[in-house]
Amino acid sequence: MSPIDHSPVRRLPLPEFIGMLAFLFATLAFSIDAMLPALPEIAQALTPDNVNRAQLILTSFVGGMGVGTLIAGPLSDAMGRKRTITLGFAIYIAAAIAAMFANSLEFLLIARFVQGLGAAGPRIVGLALVRDLYAGREMARITSFVMMIFILVPAMAPSVGAVIIDAFGWHGVFAAFVLFALGGATWLNLRQAETLPPERRRPLRIATLRAAAIEVLSDRQVMLATIVMTLGYAQMFGLLSSAQQLFGEAYGRGDEFPLWFAAMALLSGIGTIFNATFVIRFGMRRIAKAAYIMQTCVSAVMLILLLTDAVPAPLRFPVFFFWVTSVFFMAGVTFGNLNALALQTMGHIAGMAASIVSAVATILSVLIAAPIGLFYNGTAIPAATATLICSALAWRLMRRLSD
Repeated sequence: MSPIDHSPVRRLPLPEFIGMLAFLFATLAFSIDAMLPALPEIAQALTPDNVNRAQLILTSFVGGMGVGTLIAGPLSDAMGRKRTITLGFAIYIAAAIAAMFANSLEFLLIARFVQGLGAAGPRIVGLALVRDLYAGREMARITSFVMMIFILVPAMAPSVGAVIIDAFGWHGVFAAFVLFALGGATWLNLRQAETLPPERRRPLRIATLRAAAIEVLSDRQVMLATIVMTLGYAQMFGLLSSAQQLFGEAYGRGDEFPLWFAAMALLSGIGTIFNATFVIRFGMRRIAKAAYIMQTCVSAVMLILLLTDAVPAPLRFPVFFFWVTSVFFMAGVTFGNLNALALQTMGHIAGMAASIVSAVATILSVLIAAPIGLFYNGTAIPAATATLICSALAWRLMRRLSD
């Protein structure tokens, strides 16, 4: 693999580069999944009259991250990747500290939104950093390796969150967020060279930003990949929002939730291994399209089984667990490929392109995912219906994309 820059950039050894990026991206997963065991306690403490509202703690974070991506990418194009990621971590840490002292749901939601703004830095600028050095299928392969390590975080996060909550209450989770962010910022600043030299930076001028935004938004390939990502994010975030309730209330596995969630995350990580192994041979579009066909079929069968109550009681949880694992398997197979498809012709404005793609996909997915979670009715029917619709639409759109 060779760098795509015209100017030489000192690169980390590939294993360390992948590990560092996985740690940066893991800020997102840890910030969501470590909160899952805390939702029942937060609901009882801050919104006992409507426990479903506690799910907004997840979607407010994702919404803030979506808004933040509009800012983080252009900032990184103007001031460099490392400084922008570090600034994002600083905002994230400040908001996490504020959330530690929240005594109302409204204040906590605001703090989580700001925390999401900060998390946009490592998340979106990390993608631009990869795009500075790699393109196309090589970028997709590296992103898959990153996701392979990154999948360990959601596997462990609920268990870690549960231990912290038992010891310090739900406020203690935010102290863990602070430590996590400090670790990522330190690794980046001590080891990674800046990948965007001053001569390639784009100043923050309205005309420059407008020209770059028009270029991104008018590119058919970029927009198709973005819409498909929106549908993929929406079904995953919608399922995550009600995951604690589904495992605990619908299937009676509340006490075992961290363990089942870990097993689900590790099994779905096979998707990233598969993609990293075969993306060079088969291409990004072909693999992602096959994943959405598979998910459409699996979710259709799951919805029929739920509506007809055809599954015997002893098999209901195993069938549910297989289905929910398939949703996260699909994410591991598709997200790296879709990001690479969206950014492969945008290397000259990687930060701005990554910002717009992620902002549009994340914000729109939250608008879809929040109602999915709030429609939770004690069964998996709302989540299965949404997953079927989103996957079917994504499959149709994938037919129009090219590698």
